[in-house]
Amino acid sequence: MRNLYFRTLLVLCLSLGSGSLIAQDYFLNDKGPFDPSIPSPEEFLGYPIGEQHTRHDQIVAYFDRLAELSDRASITSYGKTHEHRKLVMLTVTSPNHLANLSALQQEHLKFVDTKQTVTNYNEVPVFIQLGYNVHGNEPSSSEAALLTAYTLVASQNTEVLNYLNNSVIFIDPTINPDGRDRHTQWVNQFQGSPLVSDGNDAEHNEAWPRGRTNHYWFDLNRDWLLAVHPESQGKLKWYHQWYPNVVTDFHEMGTNSTYFFEPMKPIGSFDPIMPKENYEDLNDTFAPYFSGALDEIGSFYFTKEAFDGTYPGYGSSYPDLQGGLALLFEQASSRGHLQDTEYGTISFPFTIRNQYVSSMATIKAAVENKAMLREYQQEFFQSAIKSNANDVVAYEFGDDYDMNRNKAFVDYLLAHQIDVYKDGGKYVVPTKQPQQRMVQTMFETYSKYRDSVFYDASAWSVANFYNMKSSPRKNVNLTNKVTNTENIVNVVPVVKSNYAYIMDWDDYYAPAALHHMQSKGLKVAAAFKPFSVGTNAGAKDFHYGSIMVPVSKQEKTSAEVFEIVQEAQTKFNVPLYAANTGFSLSGVDLGSRNLQYIEAPKAAMIIGEGVNSYEAGEVWHLLDTRVEMPITKIRSEMFDRVSLSDYNTLVMVSTWGSTIDSIQQKKIKDWVAQGNTLITIAGASKWAVES
Repeated sequence: MRNLYFRTLLVLCLSLGSGSLIAQDYFLNDKGPFDPSIPSPEEFLGYPIGEQHTRHDQIVAYFDRLAELSDRASITSYGKTHEHRKLVMLTVTSPNHLANLSALQQEHLKFVDTKQTVTNYNEVPVFIQLGYNVHGNEPSSSEAALLTAYTLVASQNTEVLNYLNNSVIFIDPTINPDGRDRHTQWVNQFQGSPLVSDGNDAEHNEAWPRGRTNHYWFDLNRDWLLAVHPESQGKLKWYHQWYPNVVTDFHEMGTNSTYFFEPMKPIGSFDPIMPKENYEDLNDTFAPYFSGALDEIGSFYFTKEAFDGTYPGYGSSYPDLQGGLALLFEQASSRGHLQDTEYGTISFPFTIRNQYVSSMATIKAAVENKAMLREYQQEFFQSAIKSNANDVVAYEFGDDYDMNRNKAFVDYLLAHQIDVYKDGGKYVVPTKQPQQRMVQTMFETYSKYRDSVFYDASAWSVANFYNMKSSPRKNVNLTNKVTNTENIVNVVPVVKSNYAYIMDWDDYYAPAALHHMQSKGLKVAAAFKPFSVGTNAGAKDFHYGSIMVPVSKQEKTSAEVFEIVQEAQTKFNVPLYAANTGFSLSGVDLGSRNLQYIEAPKAAMIIGEGVNSYEAGEVWHLLDTRVEMPITKIRSEMFDRVSLSDYNTLVMVSTWGSTIDSIQQKKIKDWVAQGNTLITIAGASKWAVES
């Protein structure tokens, strides 16, 4: 009896002690054996994957450790987020490939180079980029990234070794670290023990603005094309150094769904500028790998019913425009650690396993079809430089007045590796170039789609986004290629004046220069009628909205005024002119009542529950990064307690429900009646009209 007791106790102890092994086997049961010198994610983190949400810094630390211990892996930082979190890429391949990575890169880029034709499709490893967690509160994929990295670095399985010998794999574990950590903090702090699966629990209902977006509440999965944020800018720079053959984009969707992988719905896959081989042949080749892997673990899924890749700025569409195969995955979300569904509960580990299995299936499919992928990418770029589909050989653009706008747009085009030329006073972008399809994306306005319903954006001519006038050309002179933008803006240095300084409002950075001068205490006036006056750069015409700094009306010496004006010009590279007389050559004089004093804005914006975070983020980002002007963000639940007399400008974006009640509405109305400025955007404008 005593022996039976000890045997039972021993079994119980072993069972309790093996909990971590069971957790690891749930994900990795067929990928071993593993190198014991490489710590598993559980051994490194101190908890089984899926038991809690892993912070981005922990993920980076684990990747650092893998790169330190293994000759299969190296880690690179490709940038930092707005909140200064490091953006990293873990490169995993065979030790021999890693030691010769630069040479392999050059061999790989020959397939992209339209001046070369190579046919050694099977001799160069396929390049795969696994991208995870672009939406911060869709967290399962970053946990899957940890498991994928561990498998590739530590497994001694012959199948995995074959992957490493035939591929170079880039793992981008957290595309949106700021959003992920915002979500991670929320779900971990509300995690119960035992777990609470009730969807009404706080764990499953994040507070505004939630973790989907980045620091400025932007959706980074729409930013591949626009490249507004450092996360996307760093990724584009990395991407165009490597041009991976396959790129993944992992997401989550509604809790009661299952799992989605491509192909998308047929109409949603169609893109007029995309070779049909991409969304027909390649997708159909890869799909059985995903279905087979998910069938093996009993997971349900669907294809061809939803989503579309028409907008070119997704992680699942931009790589398609670079000769790669971009793949979308959508996992039903547990939005926490365990949540009730129509079929019972869905657990965080379950969501992670599906993403991990799909990651490994992607690698397998790419390795087994690398010749097809390489040949497709080569033909993609070769076809771009063949005869034009129409008689448009180039697009011409250029703003005659705003050199900073020209610079911003050319910088943008160069970031996407688009060839730009200077032709007289204009810029020219030829259509026959390797990035021909990106040129179409930037400049064409296409409306002949087969479906009237879109998953997302349906118009994205970026020239229009920049308010840049452009026109097609049927002939072009391509001699002066633009490789940088250093000399696009050349302002005449302002000289000291004891009378006035004038700045035209046309410039891209004029608002920033104005705010700089006002923040330093200068009084300024705005022109409500145009005029022409002599300046240090000769006679100049100034339009509506031009800014004048009257020197004698300042509470500063003329030397102090000049120093501030110089600072504004130097910092923002804007045209500022000195005038020594108020007598105009035409139009109103500088002492006219049509040049009116403008007050420096003291701005506030309502944010919080019931407010559209995307629109609020746009305002905040614009003022922060372009104008460098602070704006007070007032949470909607605090609005009753805030005195609006402290502000002269209030920004309102779209709201829903009863975010603004009748008492608050009267408060705003009375404040506006006192001469203050209310700026409304989108749905808020409708609210203002109806109120």
